[in-house]
Amino acid sequence: MDDVRVNKDVHTAMSDRDFRRLSKFIHSECGIKLPRTKKSMLEARIRKRLNVLKMKSFREYCDYVFSPEGMKNEIVHMIDVVTTNKTDFFRESKHFDYLVQTVLPELVGSLGAGISRRLMLWSAGCSTGEEPYTLAMVLSEFGENYRKFQYSILATDISTKALEEARLGIYSEDRVEPIPLALKRKYLLRSKDRSKGLVRVAPALRKRVEFKRLNFMDKNFGIREQMDIIFCRNVIIYFDRPTQEIILNRLCRHLRDGGYIFMGHSETLSGLNVPLVPVFTTVYRKSL
Repeated sequence: MDDVRVNKDVHTAMSDRDFRRLSKFIHSECGIKLPRTKKSMLEARIRKRLNVLKMKSFREYCDYVFSPEGMKNEIVHMIDVVTTNKTDFFRESKHFDYLVQTVLPELVGSLGAGISRRLMLWSAGCSTGEEPYTLAMVLSEFGENYRKFQYSILATDISTKALEEARLGIYSEDRVEPIPLALKRKYLLRSKDRSKGLVRVAPALRKRVEFKRLNFMDKNFGIREQMDIIFCRNVIIYFDRPTQEIILNRLCRHLRDGGYIFMGHSETLSGLNVPLVPVFTTVYRKSL
């Protein structure tokens, strides 16, 4: 009977009280809104931490998370399992076409970005690195048309686990499938052991990207540079509307006048008080 009770404890469902405690904290800490319909999702993801910590119930986990030791050691791991890290190389490809055909020529011509000074681009919510490395390929190709074209990419995310993977720049062959063949040959290196089916982003390209952990709920992002372009795609959909407005205004503080921000195709700025005007499908420009 004792064995049965222990097994039952391990698989105890998350109580409504524990869900409210965790979802309230996640909203205040990360800005991510978790309605009651997300309880099963949160339960499944937090269960991974129960297994790692060898805890028998969500109540035990909650007590630990909100203890001084848990606040110091566990919060980062909890955020890692809670946040969604879905991305692909060349995702929403029309954005990259618009970037090359319209945005970059405009910034080079009107602001001298990349020529008289370094062009600054920020991938906000970079996940495991596919977006910033895609941008690095696109900018490098574009820069071949200009002498000494210079750019830097800042890539940020709240998940330390995702950032560790991004910094390595190692991907399975199926994940790099969307990359055009010519760019694969130019910017990716195959593993010496072909049976592993792995490739790595070339060192010259990896050097162009600086990865940094950033929480959108922080009032001070700790970013000194003014950005010419910000990609923040499929990120704000996880926040409620008031929080979306706060985040976008914070992003705009780091965007040059006349700079561009790219949003996800499922995101809208309708009804938000932000200094941005639409110029293309989910692409906006900061008012001059």
